[in-house]
Amino acid sequence: MFHVITGLIALYVIWRFVWPLHWPAAGRMLLAVLVLLSAEHHLITRNFFGTMASPEVPAAVLMALGAAFGAVILLALFLFIRDAAGLALSVFSRSRGRALLACPRLRTGLACAAMALSVLGVWQAVRVPEVKTIEVALPHLPRAYDGFRIVHLTDLHASRLLQADWMRAVVARANALEPDLTLITGDLVDGTPAARAADVQPLADLRATHGVVAIPGNHEYYAEYLGWLQAFEKLGLRMLLNAHMTLERDGQPLVLAGITDSMAARVGQPLPDIDAAMKGVPPASAVILLSHRPVGAERHAQAGAGLQLSGHTHGGQILGPHLLTQLANEGYVSGMYQVGGMQLYVSNGAGLWPGFPIRLGRPSEITQIVLRAAPPA
Repeated sequence: MFHVITGLIALYVIWRFVWPLHWPAAGRMLLAVLVLLSAEHHLITRNFFGTMASPEVPAAVLMALGAAFGAVILLALFLFIRDAAGLALSVFSRSRGRALLACPRLRTGLACAAMALSVLGVWQAVRVPEVKTIEVALPHLPRAYDGFRIVHLTDLHASRLLQADWMRAVVARANALEPDLTLITGDLVDGTPAARAADVQPLADLRATHGVVAIPGNHEYYAEYLGWLQAFEKLGLRMLLNAHMTLERDGQPLVLAGITDSMAARVGQPLPDIDAAMKGVPPASAVILLSHRPVGAERHAQAGAGLQLSGHTHGGQILGPHLLTQLANEGYVSGMYQVGGMQLYVSNGAGLWPGFPIRLGRPSEITQIVLRAAPPA
């Protein structure tokens, strides 16, 4: 379905941008082929250079392909807006509507803007994320945890695009916050444990007083999931798979619960099970739930979670089209939401899938969460 959609987008760009150009037929044909190849480059990398999730080509090539693909997507969006505006204007003035649709300067300007924004978007996507700090008043949180500092990492997506040097920089920035606890909510990797061994090794250097706890995301299931679980444990990551653990500070408890991802069905592994994760948790406990996807938040709130940390959406990656990502994730895409008696925080993530390395208006982040004991009711 993905390739069908991108193919249709390419055909729309060819129809509304390439073919109207006053170029020789051979030039337009060549540009049309380039547009189609840019839109469908995933088919080539999937079949000859790794997989759809993990194209094994140099980072510079991935950035160039990402910029070309992003330019096609953005140009299609701009052309659609122009066409819609032209048709709407035609209702009042047919001549002005036609002039808008046929304006060569506007067409050229839209193409230049799409390419410039796409290049900017690639740069935004691959840079080391900034730290975003929020405070969260967690229900039932013991006073001993007031001021407790958590680093939340998600969607690291170690790959040929985001390699060991980038990961080391993220780890250094996270450690500089001197957290009490570091939590990772999935999509750490793209590729096999053998291919990504060097790129994930910096995660072993993560430091926090109460350790590093993680859950899988959907991308962990795309390549040797069980091998990744072993690799993460060797890196010092405590994996919570439909389970919970209890921290103690000054004799007071804080519960961490984690669930798997629905992509587990692909490899015959346990599906997300909030009941199993919360089994045995005392009533009125302060509970932080790790769930890669924000979906299911209402059920998680009913199960007793006070704060859910998620990623998966990448914030939608592009401001405006991010609304489509929001619709696909039960209305959750970025930032804090109140879901019943639970707070849900959806991080924009630190990295992203190398097949679409674009961020515009939805910046990456390393999240520092400062817990506050909620005032008595």
